[in-house]
Parts: sequence; C-alpha cells; structure tokens
Amino acid sequence: MSEIVIVRTGTANLASVLAAFERLGAKVRLVEDVASIENAQAVVLPGVGAFSAALPALRRGGIGDALRQRIDADRPTLAVCLGLQLLAEGSEEGEGEEGLGILKGRARRFPSSVRVPQLGWNRVNCDSGDGMLEDGAAYFANSYRLTEGTPGWRAAWSNHAGRFIAAIERGNVLACQFHPELSGEWGRALLERWWKRANQSPSGANQSPNGRSVWTPPDAEESIERLETRADKLSSEGPSSQRQLMSRIIPCLDVRDGRVVKGVKFQGLRDAGSPAELASEYERQGADEIVILDVAATPEGRGHQLGTVRAVRQVLSIPLTVGGGVRRVEDAAALLGAGADKVGVNTAAVTEPGLVSELSRRFGAQCTVVAIDARGNDNGWEVVVRSGKEGTGRNAVEWAKEVVGRGAGEILLTSWDRDGTRSGYELDLLAAVSSAVHVPVIASGGAATPEHLVEALNAGADAVLAASIFHDGDTTVGALKGELARAGIEVRR
Repeated sequence: MSEIVIVRTGTANLASVLAAFERLGAKVRLVEDVASIENAQAVVLPGVGAFSAALPALRRGGIGDALRQRIDADRPTLAVCLGLQLLAEGSEEGEGEEGLGILKGRARRFPSSVRVPQLGWNRVNCDSGDGMLEDGAAYFANSYRLTEGTPGWRAAWSNHAGRFIAAIERGNVLACQFHPELSGEWGRALLERWWKRANQSPSGANQSPNGRSVWTPPDAEESIERLETRADKLSSEGPSSQRQLMSRIIPCLDVRDGRVVKGVKFQGLRDAGSPAELASEYERQGADEIVILDVAATPEGRGHQLGTVRAVRQVLSIPLTVGGGVRRVEDAAALLGAGADKVGVNTAAVTEPGLVSELSRRFGAQCTVVAIDARGNDNGWEVVVRSGKEGTGRNAVEWAKEVVGRGAGEILLTSWDRDGTRSGYELDLLAAVSSAVHVPVIASGGAATPEHLVEALNAGADAVLAASIFHDGDTTVGALKGELARAGIEVRR
C-alpha cells in the first residue's frame, strides 16, 4: 500500500489529519518539498488559519505548481478546509493574493447576520451522480466560503446565511471545506473512500497525451444547473435557513495529573477516569466535541500535559479543545502539535490581552477560544481567574466583547456559582454574553437535566458543555440528544 504525503503548510492541525489516516492503517509522511509531491501516489493539502499566511509555503520551491499539475492530471489529491480555498482564484481574507486558480471564484466572508466563524456541525447535501461524497453531517471551522460551483466538478452544499460549497470533487481529486478528519464516522468513511480510490488509481491516472486531465462527469453543464437550482431553494427556505448549524453537546474532561477529576466550584476534586477512555466513550455516545481543561496547570504555574492530549487525539475523530496553562503562543503551538484543534486561554488572556490577538493572528480565530469564568456580584458578573480563586474586577460581558474584538473565535462561558451544583446554567449571564458577541458561545456550569440544556440553547448558547452528569453515569450523550430533538432542537444524531 502506497503512503500518503501530507503537505506541511505551517497552518494546519496536522496531528488530527495524521491520526485520522493512521487509524485507517495508512502510512503517512509530512513533506514540504516539490519532489515528494510530484512522486507521491496520494497527497493531502490540509490547512487552518489565514489564506495569506499559507500562501508563502505553497509558493516556496514551486509547491503550488506541483499541486496544480497533480490536480490537472487527476492524480489522487485531497484538500481540507483552508486547502480548498487555496485552490480557488483568491480570497477576501488575502486581498491582492492569488490562489492556485483551479476552482472557480473567490472565497468570501460569511455575513454578520450569523455566527462567524462557522464552528460546528452542518448538513452536507450532494448533487446527484456517483462519487466519493455522500449526504451527511460534517464539522466546519471557517469564516470564509466559496459560493459557486466549478464546471466539470461535482459539488456538495451547505447553508449558513445562504448556500456555500461544502466539498467538491472531480475524479481522484477531493476538496472539503469541512474537516473530514474531525467529522466522526461519516468523515472516516469519506477518507476511506478517497484512500481506497487512491490505492486503485495508477500513478498517471486519466492523463491525455498532453498531460491534462480528460475526466469529465456526464452532462457537466446540466449538473451545474441542478446545483444552482438546489442552492436557490436552500437560500429561499426562510429565516430558519439562515443558520443551519446543529446544537452541540460537549463533554468536558477536567484533568489533573493525567486523570479526569470533578468537583464543585473547582474544589473537592475526585477521580473520574482515564481521559482517553472517557473521550472515546463519549464520542461513541454521539458527543460533538471534547473539551479538556487542565485544572491544575495555571495554579501550579506549569504547562499542559501534552502526553494526555496525544493519547486522546489517537482515539478521537471529533474536535478537541484544550485549555489550561496557556501563557504564550508557543504553549498553544505545542497543544495544536500534540492534537488539539482549538486552544482555550483564560487567566493569561486577562493578564496579557494581547495574547488573544497573537493567537488569532498565528492560528486563526477558529482555533482561538477564550474561556471566561464568571461569578455574580452587585454589578452583574465578574471575571474570575486561577480556577476561581481570584477576582479581576472585569465585567464578564464587556470582557467577552473585548476578546472577540481581539480575534477570539469562540467563548467558553462558565458560571462559577453554578459549576458542579447541578442547579442549571446561569441563563441571564448566558443571554447577556450571547447577545453581545457574534461568535459561538458554549454554556458551562450547572447542567443536570435535559431541560437545563434546552434552556441554555434557547437563551442563546450555540453549544452546551457538561461533565458530572456524564462522569457519574446519570445519562448519556445519546439520551440527551433524544430529549433535545423531542424539544424541537436540531442535533446531530
């Protein structure tokens, strides 16, 4: 079996991509030279972060030209997230910067009428015809999108304030705006189909004498017309079509010394199990993401336990957010390298707000999560740090607005008063923050019943986080999703 070559762009969540293919039994290798790209049976172009930040890596030594030649010759190639946008003519994110020009159009930012970045699970609807893509639900993490198909390519569409390209394929080439490596069993099956096709394809698949691809789907122009008809329908379905993301349920693993712990108001911690084993079990139950918080890293003045993150990533095929002990950009880079997809920062952001801007600039807003722990006082809610041990004098709502202005792409909002009490989320705090910012907000602290989750989502949360009810075996993710669905809330089933 041939190996998979993964292009190192400097902006990718490589650990997640590597782990996904390793779970399929593939041999993978990271490269940044043209010869490897030219000679490889299969190539993956992953990417997170900014369009203009990734372009230099593609230009270096002719990597972009090598990728263009592979795709033109219909040799097995997979582009993921930013990788898809790099194949386009350009992006609003990098005005004046030209992409590879393989796909039609320029990537444009989602409008402010919806949460930006688009973080979460969205439907994927394919055009008719055979190919690797199938209808399903996939995990997205993007602020920009392509809105037009390319003649000769079969597309799949999603909707977030209007239709956009979820993925597009032609022969042995597949480009996904979503992250198949983080899209659970559905994403794993898609990667397996692409990898199987890559192994069956000859090195010079479908080349004409002049080296150009001769693969074209039947009735290509008719296919594009059908795509546009479906897209127009999606865009005209009314207000509900403006936000298609499914509500997320996120188990939280508070970790200390390599073990999951749980307490009340961050105190009285008790052992709850192995991080890797619990993460795997919660994914099996239907969890949409996993959050790991090292609850001792900041109080003890040390960095995060990277070994724990690596162990969880090896078994996990959904997104992983990691926080605790992040004080510098280098700390975040280490966590992303170990297997995190998003990095949470709390105390260090309050101490040095510029860190939020640095993280967003280096890794992108979709990777930058600011965790806000808040407790009630006479003036509203005060931000607390160091696992709730210190007050800051900052108003939680105003702090949320400031960090979003600095580039945070998501807020993890915990009520210190409710944490571990099973008395329900702090709905007034949640509503105030959710209405004050345009990025996704995760509700945390106090969940015990399905009704609590429904209340939080109706108050404005995009996702609900819980710990005790899962660790203590009171319920399962799947059971909660069934209750949410019965309450009229759309979830990934």
